[in-house]
Amino acid sequence: MTRADIKCLVWDLDNTLWQGTLLEGGGECLLPEAERVVRNLDRRGILQSVASKNDHAVAWRRLECLGIADYFLHPQISWQSKAKSIAIIAEKLGLGLNTFAFIDDQPAERAEISFMLPEVSVYDAVELPGILTLPEFNPRFVTVDSSNRRSMYQADGARKAAEESFEGARDRFLASLDMRLTVRRASPQDLARAYELTLRTNQLNTGGRTYSIEELETLCASPYHIVLVAELSDRFGSSGTIGLSLIETSGKAWTIQLFIMSCRVLSRGVGSVLLGYVLRFARLRGVTLRADFVPTGRNQPMLVTYKFAGFRQVGEEAGGVLKLEHDYKRMPPIPIYMTVVDQLRAFPDESGFAITN
Repeated sequence: MTRADIKCLVWDLDNTLWQGTLLEGGGECLLPEAERVVRNLDRRGILQSVASKNDHAVAWRRLECLGIADYFLHPQISWQSKAKSIAIIAEKLGLGLNTFAFIDDQPAERAEISFMLPEVSVYDAVELPGILTLPEFNPRFVTVDSSNRRSMYQADGARKAAEESFEGARDRFLASLDMRLTVRRASPQDLARAYELTLRTNQLNTGGRTYSIEELETLCASPYHIVLVAELSDRFGSSGTIGLSLIETSGKAWTIQLFIMSCRVLSRGVGSVLLGYVLRFARLRGVTLRADFVPTGRNQPMLVTYKFAGFRQVGEEAGGVLKLEHDYKRMPPIPIYMTVVDQLRAFPDESGFAITN
């Protein structure tokens, strides 16, 4: 993992985000460049949070007064160690620590993070004016999904809070979400987000590799490949493009060469639903459906998803590539709590799919 893969910047507050120390009467003004950095990182899809040793209520009110509190997800403002705070933020966001950066004016605090969390990239507050020019804070593409990433995570937080307060079976809660999964062929407008998914998703990537924009463009134009993308929305809002499937379609046997699902939605059963869509799509065309799976040490959940959907291992190739195949005897059902919107018009006569133009 390189610094180019930073997904979240965690800020110290005193003498880093704002001028002075809050307990000594400081914090009245943001440091020069701080607001511009916060707003620009947000537009680029880089999440932000806070790890600060301060009184939470007082510090949070100050952030609200400064007009930037809404930019920080799962802020940890307390007297605990900042290493523990960053670990909590990473857990709540569901992101690996090797995608985090931390900025602080205190050498001792930076040294602690470097020692306790060596995966985290650490910056001195004096580097703040140049942060926006660093390559690790400049993703190659800024997609609609990335520019809305913070609001999607905030919607996830509201969704989780609703689930925790919901009284009843989980299926009833899922039914209350009014989920809609829209599946379509990838268009040129989707390629940047498709590339982003291959780049950002490690745990839920069956192929263990990334694809360049140029490779994806070639695959979309190929008569021997189908590139599908899936969007998810519910009553809390859109989760954006959360799934990608690359299918090689030459001959009487099709092969899923890549299947990716955003970690933000896996708990809602979306992976099995999208996989079920691909299975029905292949079965309707009278072909055998196979899948390649490359174990990476982190993507075991996707192998479980394949097996839960009825795939079985039929071989192994050089490089540890597992060859899977489905016999169509056990198809994953379409949950009653989810509407699948079929923009391919692949199933004009099959119930369970909503057809749209």
